[in-house]
Amino acid sequence: MRRKIVAGNWKMNKTPSEAVALCNELKELVKSDSVDVVYCVPAIDIVPVVEAVKGTNVEVGAENMYFEDKGAYTGEISAEMLVDAGVKYVIIGHSERRDYFKEDDELLNKKVKKAFEAGLTPILCCGESLKQREMGVTMDFIRFQIKSDLDGVAADQVKDMVIAYEPIWAIGTGMTATTEQAEEVCKGIRDCIAEMYDEATAEAVRIQYGGSVNAGNAAELFAQPDIDGGLVGGASLKADFGKIVNY
Repeated sequence: MRRKIVAGNWKMNKTPSEAVALCNELKELVKSDSVDVVYCVPAIDIVPVVEAVKGTNVEVGAENMYFEDKGAYTGEISAEMLVDAGVKYVIIGHSERRDYFKEDDELLNKKVKKAFEAGLTPILCCGESLKQREMGVTMDFIRFQIKSDLDGVAADQVKDMVIAYEPIWAIGTGMTATTEQAEEVCKGIRDCIAEMYDEATAEAVRIQYGGSVNAGNAAELFAQPDIDGGLVGGASLKADFGKIVNY
């Protein structure tokens, strides 16, 4: 059985002091022996959040990183910096990074490889727009993302990573894919991994659903055979995150 993983993507929210206060508020609410819990926080919050969650079941993730080790890349953060700060996970390829900051699959492939090289666990995001879904090319598009972003990545690495399916039309909109839609795509991703690697790798990789996950829909979504938890946006910034973790 794959262990469920629930990760909060804080996006560009919470000052360092607010982040610590939120960690203290959620500390008792997110306790779980059966679910991995991750806070993916803004870069400036990483150090205080790592300190705030010490001794708890929570791991800390970053929302982004660059693929170079060091150099003249103003504003970027390296994998080595994240590891030294106590980070365990890193989100790669969120649709907001792809759309707003024009990150393409060639760049994301380099980031995935660098994350593994540094000992970080990538949470690789994929997902279609509403137009793509209406055109009927959802799986074609997502399979292209997965195959491009994992090009040259070894099966043993893929077994340890997390893939997050986030339909772009459901992120922050209040719209949520139906349980059937979410399971269909997550299964399609697993089938794609099986084609690229093998059944054992496909069965090992954890696939999350993200896109307006909340305390009301988490239990039904996470009960699906190919959905191994959630990448949670707005709901991770309030007490309801505890209900999602303990669905």
